[in-house]
Amino acid sequence: MSSGRPTRPGSGSWGRPLRLVLRLLVIGVGLGVITGTALKLLAPRLAKGGLGGIGALTTTKLPPVSGALQGLQRGLPLGRFEPRTELTALSQSWAALAAAQKDLKVSGYLLVLDDGRYAQLNADTPLPAASSIKSPVLLAALEDLDAGKLRWNEPLILSKEVIGAGAGWMANKPLGTRFPFYEAATEMIRVSDNSATNLLIKRLGGKLAVNARFQGLGLGASVINNWLPDLDGTNTTSAHDLARTIALVDTGDKLSPRARDLFREIMGKSRTNTLIPLGVLQGLGGDSSDPDGELLAKGITIYNKTGDIGIAYADAGLIELPNGQRAVAAFMVKGPFNDPRSTDLIRAMAAAAAKALVGPAAATAATP
Repeated sequence: MSSGRPTRPGSGSWGRPLRLVLRLLVIGVGLGVITGTALKLLAPRLAKGGLGGIGALTTTKLPPVSGALQGLQRGLPLGRFEPRTELTALSQSWAALAAAQKDLKVSGYLLVLDDGRYAQLNADTPLPAASSIKSPVLLAALEDLDAGKLRWNEPLILSKEVIGAGAGWMANKPLGTRFPFYEAATEMIRVSDNSATNLLIKRLGGKLAVNARFQGLGLGASVINNWLPDLDGTNTTSAHDLARTIALVDTGDKLSPRARDLFREIMGKSRTNTLIPLGVLQGLGGDSSDPDGELLAKGITIYNKTGDIGIAYADAGLIELPNGQRAVAAFMVKGPFNDPRSTDLIRAMAAAAAKALVGPAAATAATP
């Protein structure tokens, strides 16, 4: 018999699922509040590594990496400017070559960055730098570019003070001509423009300021006393300083990766290849009016900068070897004005170095 109260269809089938859903929601909210509170209380302990195994994972420390080397840890190591094992036979060969020309002052240095093999001859002796001083100037300038102290396209104004005769074309432009920094830096190396070099020296604060920068870079024999071309040879450097300049860049000790690439790109534009590049080629049994091309076919690339004021000659460069190793080399000779023995001696020393590094016995010697 009916109770007299009508029932709605389906009310019994919906009630129980709704109550279940409500209970689950309440439980979920409660668990969320408890979990959030617990994490808030534990966060300081997690940050300090106070939970045993978890803390040990969160506080694991990696070896420090210098800013200049970040992103460069994969692949071949960059090497260091760190002499370890002297190539005695090569050092003696250089000494014999120099002894045959008693009236010439000679300096030479070579270092394989990858394993520390080196050769030397009066490597720290200051000699007239000529245009070889331009490599350290380029390094100092790119350091300032890295530090944001100058801009890549910053205009440098040609004044009477900085006009340098001799190599280059900028001296022929009217006073007041503006050259962007990148053009001056490039032409200083590409055609050894003396006015471009003086523009950079002035922009870096002048001769005294640049000399202080050289000292800070560990280039103890490198001094600028006069604007270029300095035909009297009062500006000095050493074979060791020139090699160190290039190594500081290539090993990542100085300059960011981007500025390092600019340094190498600019050095690669140097037109004069008749000293170290030709000497290396001759040491490997070749001879060519295009030594760079012939060396490239043998797996060798050389980025170099020369110097020539008649009474003194110099060349310094980075040598990329067929086995992937890299060496820095520098040679300087002072002698009678325009004496061909000076340049011949640099080529002969470079040839001896090539035989030691790339000749038949080099493969065995290259194993540390």
